[in-house]
Amino acid sequence: MMRWLTLTLTLLVLQGCSAIKLGYQQLPTLSYWWLDSAISFNDAQSDRAKEALNQVYRWHRQEELPTYLGLLQLGSELSQGNVQASQVCEVWTDVQTKLDKTMRIAIAQAVPVVQILGPGQFSHLARYQEKKNEDWDKEWLQGNANDRLERRLDKTLERYRSFYGDLTGAQVALVKSQLSQSLWTPEWGRQERLRREQALLSTLRRLSQTKAPAAQVEAELFELWQRWFMPPDEAGRKRVQNMARQTCENLALLHNTTTADQRQRIARRLQAYERDIRDLIKP
Repeated sequence: MMRWLTLTLTLLVLQGCSAIKLGYQQLPTLSYWWLDSAISFNDAQSDRAKEALNQVYRWHRQEELPTYLGLLQLGSELSQGNVQASQVCEVWTDVQTKLDKTMRIAIAQAVPVVQILGPGQFSHLARYQEKKNEDWDKEWLQGNANDRLERRLDKTLERYRSFYGDLTGAQVALVKSQLSQSLWTPEWGRQERLRREQALLSTLRRLSQTKAPAAQVEAELFELWQRWFMPPDEAGRKRVQNMARQTCENLALLHNTTTADQRQRIARRLQAYERDIRDLIKP
């Protein structure tokens, strides 16, 4: 369940307005399908997993979703002027806090499911990870350095255009330059992906083999979540921290080149997100 909330956040932040309401309302079902494809639940596990997802969804819709309104209002205000990298990072820190809070609830609900997973599910998960890694390699590692950069550029521009509309030639060149100097590389990304997958699989197996009590399962899964985006070694942690700063600087630099029309477009998009969330939280 480690990536469930990340998927939620992506849905809220990156997709079109109508997709937010549609996707959010279907989130328990979509999340179950994703989890089942990775784990292959039996009937008893399936029932518990569905109930856990529904519980998290109800909590998030009632208690947490309204807190995104303030974040969107702040983003709308900031978008109308130049921004500092520190302001971008402050917003991301707020998002991380929300992620941690939601993951605590999600993990608590997941414990009864995790406690009844067996060797067959772990083998299925390992095969699922292998297949997804093959797909990831094709997308990010295939071709020479220039091919990889162009694919990253296409995906990055697609996200930016969903907010700002068409970018100028100078803005496209800026984004390409930023990506070419990025501290993130496909090779490093692959290494981190394997670390997370191995940590998840080994933790689940160990908790199952030791028949760990619920409190221990919950504590270890949350500890695993805290390590999810932060490597255990000092060099890796420093790299992640530097990448986060670089991302904030890049976004601020690009935003500060935007025109009045582009800023109005992003403000309208964020305001539309706000309206969608207000619709979603209505009794």
